[in-house]
Amino acid sequence: MRVAIVNEISTIDKNPAIVAALSSSGHEIINAGMAPDRRPHDLTYIHTGLLSALLLDTGAAEFVVGGCGTGIGYLNSIMQYPGVVCGLVTNPLDSWLFARINGGNAAALQLNQGYGWAGEVNLSFLLEPLFGIDSREWGVGYPAHRRESQNASRACLRELSRISHMPMAEIVRRIPDDTMAPILTFPGIADLLDARQNARCETSRALHQKLVDYEYARSRPLIDSDGKDSRIRECMEQKVTKRALIS
Repeated sequence: MRVAIVNEISTIDKNPAIVAALSSSGHEIINAGMAPDRRPHDLTYIHTGLLSALLLDTGAAEFVVGGCGTGIGYLNSIMQYPGVVCGLVTNPLDSWLFARINGGNAAALQLNQGYGWAGEVNLSFLLEPLFGIDSREWGVGYPAHRRESQNASRACLRELSRISHMPMAEIVRRIPDDTMAPILTFPGIADLLDARQNARCETSRALHQKLVDYEYARSRPLIDSDGKDSRIRECMEQKVTKRALIS
């Protein structure tokens, strides 16, 4: 399983501990979060929630380990998007039950509140039940006599998520640039999302267009002769022409 780590600015010092806790999980680990040696600009839980949803929707990751100071901000952020099933896991039993009952694709961690002494050890204990189970047990249900009902509930939630959200590609097109740009310009994220190559994925095509717009904007002078910022205005003026050329 491809597991992405996506933590935000307030937990930047916890990134190495998350990586270490997952290093022996046997899964492919993708470190897409903020780290002490990777901080060109700050990502808040607003950004990391959206980034996590994009990673899942494009198939760049199959599971995301995220979080923030309390885990709640990240949880609320990522759950704004379609196809996400995220659990707030605060102890090993939470992890064990979330994997079996909810069969989700994202976990929100408390990475400041209650972290404390030997927090990195506790983090390993917390994540082991989530990634140490046999894949056949994922979403199987617990206890046994509740499995049928829990399976039906998960299927119902998937359908409700589909009905209550617009497609992710449309969300990408509508997200304000001041929210999207910090994500797509963060080191390695554009390549990770495969926005330049995956023409089969509608979300990837929408991301590709965003990148074209940002790259065009960065190529223009910052200030016009009249003293006004010209890049974004020209970028918007060129959208229709460039989109026709790309298609």
